Amino acid sequence: MSATELLKEEHRAIKLMLNILREVAQRLEANEKVDPQDLSQMVEFIRVFADRCHHGKEEDLLFPALEETGVPREGGPIGVMLVEHDEGRAYARALAEAVGRYRDGREDAVRGIIENARNYANLLTQHIDKEDNILYVIADLHLSPEKQEALVREFGRVEEEKIGAGRHEEFHHLLRRLKKTYLG
Repeated sequence: MSATELLKEEHRAIKLMLNILREVAQRLEANEKVDPQDLSQMVEFIRVFADRCHHGKEEDLLFPALEETGVPREGGPIGVMLVEHDEGRAYARALAEAVGRYRDGREDAVRGIIENARNYANLLTQHIDKEDNILYVIADLHLSPEKQEALVREFGRVEEEKIGAGRHEEFHHLLRRLKKTYLG
């Protein structure tokens, strides 16, 4: 499996979480209660799996590898992706704060969860589409098979260092449980 294929596989997991977030926002908007522990785990998935692990692989390894081949950081797709990563982090921060207020029983938290969950889901949906259909196509054209293999090995190191051994699988287990709970 190439580095870009591995990242696309992670995108499928992230997109599942985005669908779960949308369903949670819809339930909250309909005045249904949502388990605060589930909300906290969704935030953890976003912050650890999607951001620290997935975006970390891109920012620390893929993007610099592309820059070495002459793909510019500024004024190109890499720059756009970096800006969107930062936007996603801002939504995730605001979502985490709203979830904390929700856990404390504060009614004003629901609106913050709904807005930030939807904003994050909408941003990441478009972001993933750009990466899958533009940035990763560029990467496949510019990176040799040997460089892709080296990136895959480095991705494994990132997972160990940034999220810990076995956490990747734990997040996939969490996704299966949340999918069953919220999407049927």
